Amino acid sequence: MEDRLSALQRRLGYTFGDPVLLQRALTHRSFGADHNERLEFLGDAVLSLAISALLYERFGASAEGDLTRVRAHLVREESLHRVALTLRLPEVLRMSEGEGRGGGAQRPSILADATEAILGAVFIDSGFDAARALVQRLFGDVIHATDADTFSKDAKTELQEWLQARKLPVPTYRILATRGQAHAQTFELECTVPALGLAEHGEGRSRRTAEQEAARRMLDTLKSTDRPGSPLRS
Repeated sequence: MEDRLSALQRRLGYTFGDPVLLQRALTHRSFGADHNERLEFLGDAVLSLAISALLYERFGASAEGDLTRVRAHLVREESLHRVALTLRLPEVLRMSEGEGRGGGAQRPSILADATEAILGAVFIDSGFDAARALVQRLFGDVIHATDADTFSKDAKTELQEWLQARKLPVPTYRILATRGQAHAQTFELECTVPALGLAEHGEGRSRRTAEQEAARRMLDTLKSTDRPGSPLRS
């Protein structure tokens, strides 16, 4: 096992000052009380911050919403599972015999959690800079090859899906005003959700652009109020 942990540290490009932290990060709760769930909790936050910083640097012209969608793609279970397989974590996970016989060492959720736990362990062992550097090594190529626009969902589509998921009628769009010459018009438009008594305005050089702006503003309003205790949850 010691040889496998040494090999893992070489794949990580990081050597632990306290090897016990790495061992804990690789321990499933079925194995014993000293398992990796607290480290996974910490690593989740470390990963989110590190990815956010890397995306901020990589996509200097992208809007907050686009960066949020790219980050969600990178930190989801599927992405972490792929990283875990690249690191060959199934070879070094510690779990009960029963969990192992049930295929636990190959389960995406367990491998994703272990990946985050390793990041939490590196943070405790050496601080955020070391953890961030590890995230860059693990995700840097993917981030560099990513196009933020790939994950940008059409605002009108997203709004319609948001409402339909809550069994609410689709929104309506109405032009309020058109200003300027025919070759350089500006459209002012209103997006309404009658069932909720909400309306938002948008402006743009085309009707479509104005609709997208109004839909994005409506989404922001809806999401900011879609929490327990709000009218949308009553």
